[in-house]
Amino acid sequence: MAKFITAKEAAQLIPDGAVVGLAGMGLSGWAEEVACAIRDNFKETGHPCGLNIKQGSAMGDWGYGNAFLGWDRTSRPDGPDKEHGARGATRLGEAGPGLVTKWTSAHIGSAFSLLELARKGELECYCLPQGVIINLWREIGAGRPGLITKTGLGTFVDPRLDGGRMNEAAKDELVKVIEFNGEEYLFYPSFKPDVALLRGTVADEDGNISFVNESVINEGFAVANAVKNSGGIVIVQVEYLARRETLNAKEIKIPGVLVDYVVQAKDPMSSWQTEGRYWEPSYSGQFRIPLANIPVLPLDERKVICRRCAMEIKDGAVLNLGVGVPADVASVVNEEGMLDHVTMSTESGMVGGVPSALPNFGSAFNPQAIITPNEMFDLISGGGLDMTCLGIGEIDQDGNNNVSYMGDRLIGPGGFIDITSRTPKVVFAGTFMAKGRYEVADGRLRIVQEGSIRKFREHVRQITFSGKYAPDTQKVMYVTERAVFELRDHRVVLTEIAPGIDLERDILANMDFVPEIHPDLKIMDEDLFREKWGGLREVMTGRQ
Repeated sequence: MAKFITAKEAAQLIPDGAVVGLAGMGLSGWAEEVACAIRDNFKETGHPCGLNIKQGSAMGDWGYGNAFLGWDRTSRPDGPDKEHGARGATRLGEAGPGLVTKWTSAHIGSAFSLLELARKGELECYCLPQGVIINLWREIGAGRPGLITKTGLGTFVDPRLDGGRMNEAAKDELVKVIEFNGEEYLFYPSFKPDVALLRGTVADEDGNISFVNESVINEGFAVANAVKNSGGIVIVQVEYLARRETLNAKEIKIPGVLVDYVVQAKDPMSSWQTEGRYWEPSYSGQFRIPLANIPVLPLDERKVICRRCAMEIKDGAVLNLGVGVPADVASVVNEEGMLDHVTMSTESGMVGGVPSALPNFGSAFNPQAIITPNEMFDLISGGGLDMTCLGIGEIDQDGNNNVSYMGDRLIGPGGFIDITSRTPKVVFAGTFMAKGRYEVADGRLRIVQEGSIRKFREHVRQITFSGKYAPDTQKVMYVTERAVFELRDHRVVLTEIAPGIDLERDILANMDFVPEIHPDLKIMDEDLFREKWGGLREVMTGRQ
């Protein structure tokens, strides 16, 4: 039976050198109060030290991290919580080097103090595909030797390239190339975890954990099972306590038999649903909000990109949306009144509804269903999506896309590699140049100030999507505010330009390579550049 303890007592239970498993996305599932106690205990006593952190998703606070490293603030006005500062896995780096010495995650971009330690080489840093990490917990929990998959072949995770290593301090081999039935696969070996550090909403007196107010039903069960079956300890932070046998059995996501210790947080601010919202009932399924309450995007280059991406959705499609610009495609679909014609989803487990952008990415308004990310990645890896829309970092002439290591920014792939490996239509979305200023009006695009950072490069720094490994049956597009490209025969081909844009001056002069230019080069629909569009219904319902 679970024992109820304080956050400080929980911190003192973690041994030096422990492999610690986390579960969640953003601040959902993040045990803030226990993490702060671990940080403080290390400052006071030097223990626990040498921790090896394993997490599947980004668990941090984008807005404050940008300020921490002196980068431009990119978070939206509705978050994060200014009073409580930076939160998430970055807490474990605030004590400086020594507390964490190894760190493996699919996405490291928002745990900024840990990221700074990784940049300085003061901890070993690795990135693996999100679905791989999340489902590797199940392999460990079931006593299997590891995960065999094609996910990651040809990307920086492939050991013939970087093997998932993100800095020079990283030396471990976390993935191997194997041959099975005459085909190449990657093998991700199991490991022995010691501690699970998790969060739910409610615990009863037997330690059963409900996620009733969580927006994401994270991989907490898989992590708890893996740790418990490996002989480790499972610690779960909750906001509320309930009498035994009073919780709905179907709402129990981690049974008490897997839980060793429960910490009831003293500060309710330790239990935020997302980075931007303490609690949004329509995220966690308590009720649905009117669709008119969902924000409409202003007319700018971002909205143009989202509209053009939306034109690629077929009627009845199951669609995945990634973080950044792609997440705002959901707002366009809602504004155009086409929610009933598409099922949008995110890798966190949201099915249906309207997925949210940062700082609430991973959650959705009015979801039809919320499943675990393990289940969602099974759907994705099995080819259950019709289309995905993901971000653009750097693109080269072979169609490779780097979103995991930009300049000196270590970011990681998130679910990018898993999603692009099996989805038949992949639409990459982002501005053509970074840090530019634009005017969108009267059916035309005007560049007010040209961007200072090129995205179409001779070579990408890191391969997150491999144009070489893209199957011939996969349609791949690159949508920007001024141009649309396609991957054809593993080469980048320019197919459309925006009205008001000059091909030589505004496109070719700002690329490190000369793309092939389609002989039937089209002008993008002028209506995409007007205040009201209203054209999505005709495009979607007319697409075969």
